[in-house]
Amino acid sequence: MILQTQRLILRPWQEADAADLYQYAKDPRVGPIAGWQPHTSVEESRLIIRTVLAPPETYALVLRETGQAVGSASIMKPRSGSAPMGESEAEIGYWIGVPFWGQGLVPEAVERLLRRCFEDLGCTGVWCGYYDGNHQSKRVQEKCGFLYHHSSGLEPSPLGDLRVEHFSYLSRERYIFLHPDHRSG
Repeated sequence: MILQTQRLILRPWQEADAADLYQYAKDPRVGPIAGWQPHTSVEESRLIIRTVLAPPETYALVLRETGQAVGSASIMKPRSGSAPMGESEAEIGYWIGVPFWGQGLVPEAVERLLRRCFEDLGCTGVWCGYYDGNHQSKRVQEKCGFLYHHSSGLEPSPLGDLRVEHFSYLSRERYIFLHPDHRSG
């Protein structure tokens, strides 16, 4: 599946993206705040493309202008994310390289994934989460219409430390209200 926005192409990751992935995923400001270790080599990034980034609905965020993969976004179904999803719900996760922070690219990608969730996949609601202190991710969710739902207690993160995760939710009804031009589906 290939999705497009004004400035991005969202497409499946390819092994040829390993150098681009490594360039942005090695930065210690990116992975740890999202719950994963910075990448240590192009080969590790290639392995992550083959495994972690291989599931359906996992997309490289590719700049239309340059063809460079600069981040990732995914739609996770129940039992594959960290949110308390019902069977007809999904969770969206995302990250982008530091040079592209603050440019509105992630909200643009998330809006496109929301359209996919509600109009193509028939979701009744979509979850999103962020770890305490990840203000950029919180802001993306607010911009895209998500509403705060709840916070976890201190729980182990994938990095093994204890963190609070905050969850927000966007119902199908709220999505339709916020996007009257997208009433199909």
